[in-house]
Amino acid sequence: MQIGIVGKPNVGKSTFFSAATMASVEIANYPFTTIEANRGVGYVRAPCPCRDLGVKCNPRNSGCIDGTRMIPVELLDVAGLVPDAWQGKGLGNQFLDDLRQADALINVIDVSGSTNIEGVPGNPGDHDPREDVMFLAKEIEMWIKSILESGFSKMARTAKMTGAKPEEILHERLAGLKMTEAQIKAAVRDVNPPEDPLKWDEEILLALSKKIREFSKPLIVAMNKADIAPPGNADLVKTIAEDAVPTMAETELALKKAGTGGIVEYVQGSKGFRIKDGVKLSEAQSRALDYMSKNMEKYGGTGVQECLEMAAFKTLDLIVVYPVEDETHYTDHSGNVLPDAFLIPRGSTAKDMAYKVHTDLGDKFIRAVNARTKRTVGADYILQDGDVIRIVANK
Repeated sequence: MQIGIVGKPNVGKSTFFSAATMASVEIANYPFTTIEANRGVGYVRAPCPCRDLGVKCNPRNSGCIDGTRMIPVELLDVAGLVPDAWQGKGLGNQFLDDLRQADALINVIDVSGSTNIEGVPGNPGDHDPREDVMFLAKEIEMWIKSILESGFSKMARTAKMTGAKPEEILHERLAGLKMTEAQIKAAVRDVNPPEDPLKWDEEILLALSKKIREFSKPLIVAMNKADIAPPGNADLVKTIAEDAVPTMAETELALKKAGTGGIVEYVQGSKGFRIKDGVKLSEAQSRALDYMSKNMEKYGGTGVQECLEMAAFKTLDLIVVYPVEDETHYTDHSGNVLPDAFLIPRGSTAKDMAYKVHTDLGDKFIRAVNARTKRTVGADYILQDGDVIRIVANK
């Protein structure tokens, strides 16, 4: 799974990315600081089965902190988007191309309104942050529409002659954008275009592009710089974006660095932090940490972790499943207890998970065992969040 970190220049995208991954990227206060896409790994949290099962786990692909599993997700921080990027303005072509493989997008906006639509710095309150939400969705939708329009007439004529379904011809055109036929079918169902694709005009193609974007590249909004936002700005954004989270990426990044430096104890996603015993703070450090603490209390944390988990568990509706090779001891062949945690779409089957682990397991699938209940289940068993599953396959 890949989550794209998107937005206009100078809203704190790279800071958000660094805060989520603790990767070292260039952060500065001018447009297009990010030229090449940065890739990194963030983590989402889920209850580890180790407590329910009464075992001590030693994970391989994810960490466990006091019974909370930290499951990796790939994050992509791309060049800032400006209006008319779909026509190549700014770094638009590169930006959009970088997003092809993203499953969901976190749109980082400056909720304080201190950067204009081009990403040029100003003062809090100068700009309406709602514009940042609307323009970014529009740019992606226009990009999808431009891809559909290129060569569409020829494809439509061929589809009419062959009797191909609308979702089939659209999926063929958008095959490189990590869009499933099911997502495109849902978009077609909502728009309900004429059966004859030759009758699809520009308005219909735009409506299809909007729905395809909603289903295949869903957006959540990170209302960054919430600590300096004028009163009411966050509420304004929420009137047009249901999934919007107040965030303070600079605070998250500063706390992680302070934790690494031995100044504070802080676990990502926590609502607060603690200054370590015996640490002597300078006056500037004390003021900064007091400022962070008050704002975290106001917003219930920095919001960075909440954004990642909203993208994974709400927007994409993923669940966590733990494959094992020994359902009695919950181990793999090397004796690692609860070794791996996989994020998979809700509604996935035992056989789907087998393919997720390894193609051979899926091809040679015989049955599965629910390690919690010790009951044998079939290929069509619908996995539940937190399931511990053994796959039995032909050798």
